[in-house]
Amino acid sequence: MYKLIIAFLGYYLFGFFGALLGFFIGSSIDRARNYGIGGINPLGNAQRQAVFLEAVFVLMGKLAKSDGHISKDEINHVEDFIGKMGMTSEHRQLAIQQFKQGSAANDAEIDTILAGFLASCGQTLHLKQALLMYLIVMALADNSLDLAEEAFLEKVALRLGYQQTEFKQLLEMVLNQSRFSQGRPRSESSLVEAYKALGVDKDSTDQELKRTYRKLMSQHHPDKLMGQGLPEDMIKVATERAKEIKLAYDLIKESRGFK
Repeated sequence: MYKLIIAFLGYYLFGFFGALLGFFIGSSIDRARNYGIGGINPLGNAQRQAVFLEAVFVLMGKLAKSDGHISKDEINHVEDFIGKMGMTSEHRQLAIQQFKQGSAANDAEIDTILAGFLASCGQTLHLKQALLMYLIVMALADNSLDLAEEAFLEKVALRLGYQQTEFKQLLEMVLNQSRFSQGRPRSESSLVEAYKALGVDKDSTDQELKRTYRKLMSQHHPDKLMGQGLPEDMIKVATERAKEIKLAYDLIKESRGFK
């Protein structure tokens, strides 16, 4: 209602551009009145969450079967993934059903899932990255990444709008982030892995390192992810990734001697 009133007033005072500005201002007021200041339409957010979850589990199923068979490690990873999310029994059964659907899906069906994801979530960079990150972690569940799995991941990444070099960098970052967990002993190669986990070079300046770290932590910030449509239960998984990034960063800080 307000968007039309203010748009009309803007047109009367300032012409076309005044109408355009008034429309956006009025839309913000309408959204605040309906969903609270800074709020987003919960129906739209709920739709993105449902689409995101479907994409995650269907693509996980296809990925697990990409090498011709689903390993016990991959099954355990999916069950652990679902357990961390604290799903209800009903949602758990749906996730398992979607995983099985993906394991039997053909390429056309996978393209349909990706098209639906892009239509609902494609405008949110963090959701695209989160989807790809979860799939990479899934592929590494059995501590190996074969050519068929990597080819499928690259296909998904390109469909999501990533360049091949961007995909390769993200793949390397997630691989090395996964090597940092609470209580895991450090090895001589840990520092090298830490740099790779952050996607920076050992010759990067302290300022470049800090800037990259802040950017990575921002990408895993719970409020930002939930605001873009990541289901609340999946925040736990993103938080674990943030802890691994911090451990890698702390190791580099220690080696460089700065706070």
